Amino acid sequence: MYLADGWKDYTIIDAGNGAKLERWGDVTLLRPDPQAVWTMEDRPCDATYIRSQSGGGHWEFSRSLPESWKINYRDLTFIVRPTGFKHTGLFPEQATNWDWMRSLIKQRQRPTRVLNLFAYTGGATCALLKEGAEVCHVDAAKGIVAWAKDNVAACGLSDRPVRYIVDDCVKFVKRELRRGNRYDGILMDPPSYGRGPTGEMWKMEDDLFALVSDCAQLLSDEPCFFLLNSYTTGLAPSVLKNVLRLTLPTGDCDADEVGLPIQRRGLVLPCGASGRWTMTN
Repeated sequence: MYLADGWKDYTIIDAGNGAKLERWGDVTLLRPDPQAVWTMEDRPCDATYIRSQSGGGHWEFSRSLPESWKINYRDLTFIVRPTGFKHTGLFPEQATNWDWMRSLIKQRQRPTRVLNLFAYTGGATCALLKEGAEVCHVDAAKGIVAWAKDNVAACGLSDRPVRYIVDDCVKFVKRELRRGNRYDGILMDPPSYGRGPTGEMWKMEDDLFALVSDCAQLLSDEPCFFLLNSYTTGLAPSVLKNVLRLTLPTGDCDADEVGLPIQRRGLVLPCGASGRWTMTN
């Protein structure tokens, strides 16, 4: 398992009853998590996300919280806030992948150009910029890209070479192929289902292989890495590995679950899966 165990400002305190109790800085949140099928004792928290039977949900607060606050991971700073759709703007489990990509860029010791697709609020973008990479950050949601810019600024990285693109990722990749642009690293964190800015439909099982195939053609002659993330329930890590092996050049390829430690249990909470590829030396 790829374990994100380097956090100090974030902890899963406990998990169970279909939820996880988390500490984000000095704020505790209780959020739904379908992987936590065991039981857990009720514990106090600052806010609880309550799902609606008709879809969506809302937060119930036991104390007044700021609209947003900052937490740190190693030398990075992120802005988090409870949103109306359960999330906080950060997926802490991805820290294990940030560390992996940074180590590869550091070993490479030359300029590295990276394409970050479905880039969300820019956790990976910040990590890549911090290590000296040039990043093209692509996401279909304008407000989410604005949040990513704020995170980059919070990290003190606004002067680094980053290009923000609000666009449908599939269409953007097609245009990059026509333009002849190439990247040394590519990562993507596609949703199970989604819509582009003008209503384009995305479904992981139907569209992933074609997208990765196109992205393979965007790799430079001396690529550094390819990272494929999935939160789609039922899509095993071996599926990601198969996709990478069938689409990318011969290289070192692996895939596994991504997880976070549960402080009070000594257990690990699974949080999706990642497929990792690097060029064989």
